[in-house]
Amino acid sequence: MTQTIQADIAIIGAGSGGLSVAAGAAQLGLKVVLFEKGEMGGDCLNYGCVPSKALIAAASAAHSARSGGGLGVTAGPVEVDFARVMAHVHETIRTIAPVDSQERFEGLGVQVVREAARFVDRRTVASNSIRVTARKFVIATGSRAAVPPIPGLDATPYLTNETVFELKALPERLIVLGGGPIGVELGQAFRRLGSEVVVVEAGDILGREDPQAAGVVRRQLLADGVELLERHTVLRVEPGPVLVAKSGDDEVRISGSHLLVAVGRTPSLEGLNLEAAGIAFDRQGVRTDRSLLTTNRRVFAIGDAAGRGQFTHLAGAHASLVVRRALFALPVNADALQVPRVTYCDPEVAAIGLGEAEARRRHGADVRVQVFEFAENDRAQAEGDVRGFGKLVTTGRGKILGVTLAGRHAGDHIHLWSLALASGLKLSQMTGMIAPYPTRGEINKRLAGQFYTPALFSDRTRRLVSVLKHFA
Repeated sequence: MTQTIQADIAIIGAGSGGLSVAAGAAQLGLKVVLFEKGEMGGDCLNYGCVPSKALIAAASAAHSARSGGGLGVTAGPVEVDFARVMAHVHETIRTIAPVDSQERFEGLGVQVVREAARFVDRRTVASNSIRVTARKFVIATGSRAAVPPIPGLDATPYLTNETVFELKALPERLIVLGGGPIGVELGQAFRRLGSEVVVVEAGDILGREDPQAAGVVRRQLLADGVELLERHTVLRVEPGPVLVAKSGDDEVRISGSHLLVAVGRTPSLEGLNLEAAGIAFDRQGVRTDRSLLTTNRRVFAIGDAAGRGQFTHLAGAHASLVVRRALFALPVNADALQVPRVTYCDPEVAAIGLGEAEARRRHGADVRVQVFEFAENDRAQAEGDVRGFGKLVTTGRGKILGVTLAGRHAGDHIHLWSLALASGLKLSQMTGMIAPYPTRGEINKRLAGQFYTPALFSDRTRRLVSVLKHFA
């Protein structure tokens, strides 16, 4: 028999966003029902952020062992035990999993239902065993790997991020279809672990990022031995696997032992019966307003399902907004969020706000750009790794529009700019901080300081100093 209950809030999806809403609401004393048809923790814990970074860490260790000669350290032949690498990947997942577990959330007072849920009407969702009427609902179903409609692909075995971490043996030759963040990260990792790797991309790799930053990554991938086939459109897939692609007027055949499809992600909305609840959606995701409310005013959508960006940290930010809006009736504005992004290849690329090209499209001539190379950073010199740069984009009056960092641990250094944009900090406040020496993070202060350099050392300032020196 189907049990019928009433709740304050019902959540579909136990990924980062759904779990955050559930924890907040339950700890505030509300009756919360959480549906999850798959693994607790969602894609990030089980198939995305966590396993990929564990794999990248192993690949980085192998690369470091091979490349210490410039620092006077030479190791013997590097051996990769792929079974132990994958054991590390899955042990990392197991270690983190209790934080997202059913037991933990039931301990917080959440009723967890490990079944698929669907809308029955505008204020009811149901699974096989339970029917829930709630005051508010949250769609937090995340996304899945997109599979392009390429002839022959459906008849050819292929990997996605959901299956690649189940490999038992290292691929001999891995074809990566897609040169975005996932394709670049995993392609480089498998190359450093010992696979031959070819990345096939219809445009340019990391096409969303600053072209100079993508160029830094491109040079490293080539140095690693990754074969890059950019601006290659795949026409069909043949058994093997073999990709038949077109580049200009030429048709090329790309063969390998394994195929990884990494062409992006698509919102997971199948089976939700959104039409029954009056919820509008399209290929990008559920349509939401600035409060993350859908066309059904009882229902919120967050994270990847909302089509506003596919980042775990964005889903967490959405969850915070929903708790404020749904539980405290406070105004929120998801459109105003300043969301950083990081591609965890080596070197990393981190960015927030507008890139240079977009800033010039929006602001025309009222744009100033500061660039500081890691070659001028003392810590980078000491580490023997001067790849990359920082780029600060502002208006002529110094309003921060965006920042791109390309270099070692760039993702760890974008935080300061995320704070600056979220809090409306001025460049003068950035220059006023004391940065510990020697750190790569000094690049942030140097970028801010460069904005003032022309005025500080101008002829006008020199004349002023020549007068003031007599009164000092």
